[in-house]
Parts: sequence; C-alpha cells; structure tokens
Amino acid sequence: MSNLLSYKNYNGTVEYSKEDDCLFGKVVGIKSLLSYEGDSIRELEQDFQNVIDEYLDDCKERNVKPEQPYKGTFNVRISPELHRDIAVYAIEHGKTLNAAVEEAIGNMVGIS
Repeated sequence: MSNLLSYKNYNGTVEYSKEDDCLFGKVVGIKSLLSYEGDSIRELEQDFQNVIDEYLDDCKERNVKPEQPYKGTFNVRISPELHRDIAVYAIEHGKTLNAAVEEAIGNMVGIS
C-alpha cells in the first residue's frame, strides 16, 4: 500500500492537517512547488490531477518543457566497503556496476 497519489507519471504526497481539518499534499520529484488539498480523498485526488493538468497546460502555453520527475539517473553515497562488494559482485557475474545496482534495487522494491 502506498501513501502516494499517481497521475501522468507524477507522484504526490497525502498528508493531514489537524489544525485545518483537511488533506493536503505536494508533487514530489520535481523542483517546482505544486500543491493541492481537499476535504476528502476524492477531492484531494481531483485537485492533485487538476494541478498536474494545469502545470502541463502552463508549460505548453509558455513553450517550456515540463519537469520530469524521474530521469533514471541519481547519485548514491555508500561506504567504500559496500562499493567494493558490489563492484566485485558485478565482475563475478559479468555485469556492469550500474546493472548490479539496478538488480539490487529491483530486488529491494520487488521488481526483478
């Protein structure tokens, strides 16, 4: 079960404000601040989708390429020992370091 909303390859959080007695969230994985709210899950999901659609429409009108949340590259800092171990694993299995890391992450999140 996930606490993220998904629409058109964008993801957003689901949070609750006791003070305001409402649900709210923001789109994650991009630099632009896109937020939304609602009094119910249905309203929250609708406002989330509206925010994404408005963002994409605005980008199109301004002839600007929309930010893509996941490009497929990221930097990871690990211990030198783990770096050595995964590099050795990759060599022993005839893989690149990237392929070995992708396999490990896929196994962790259940995508093999």
